[in-house]
Amino acid sequence: MKKKIVIIEDDSFLGDVLTQKLQHDEYDVILVRDGKEGYETVSKVQPDLILLDIILPTLSGYEILEKLRADATLSRIPVIIISNSGQPVEIKRALALGVQDYLVKAQFDPEEVLAKVRRVCNGGEQSNTRGRANGAAASTAGRLAGKKILWIEDDLFLNDILAKKLTLEGCIPLNARDGEEAMHILEREVPDVVLLDLVLPGMSGFDVLQSIKASDRLKNVPVIVFSNLGQPAEIEKAKKLGALKHLVKAEIDIGEVVSELEAVLK
Repeated sequence: MKKKIVIIEDDSFLGDVLTQKLQHDEYDVILVRDGKEGYETVSKVQPDLILLDIILPTLSGYEILEKLRADATLSRIPVIIISNSGQPVEIKRALALGVQDYLVKAQFDPEEVLAKVRRVCNGGEQSNTRGRANGAAASTAGRLAGKKILWIEDDLFLNDILAKKLTLEGCIPLNARDGEEAMHILEREVPDVVLLDLVLPGMSGFDVLQSIKASDRLKNVPVIVFSNLGQPAEIEKAKKLGALKHLVKAEIDIGEVVSELEAVLK
């Protein structure tokens, strides 16, 4: 029987990535984006594991933990915290409320979460999984060494993950959080590849792509779209404007993004 996992996480990108990763590993996953609804779901489903954010609408992660601890039927359910904050006082508070583990969002990738989930749900698989993950990282580190990569993305969590991953790969990272900032960077830099979100504050990704391809200096720079927009019409529009590839965020993890970058740069 599949192990049941409830994810209580209001970050849409992280929630979708974790859901996809865990479902691929054959867990039964329920994703909830609200604290009160998350607690009600846990009470109803009584899962084998909870992945819990701290900052949530309606009920915080701490309030959920306190409710779980006060209920004899729910207090046995293991909880792994996934939070933006890694302050010692917050980690101490979470551990005092009985959590199994505490992960800081900017300091992990989905493979690490999967390793911890396996350890809790399946009994001791963490060490082997971690070994495979570390080995994979060691074998691929530096494959983008010296390459100048510009990614244009307004999601703070995704930006942190990309920054960590691309820096480990040895590239020269350039980052913009909106279209106007990207164009300022492109006035002085010619990157080896651009990773482009389409939904941005102000100037859209489509506008950025059109500007890049209209520039004699930049038109040969390969652009990979990395967006939540994945309808055929949107993919076709990006392709007509000159995008080399179109990656849908919910269908790919960061390791695969790096592989796509490497393939384009070969």
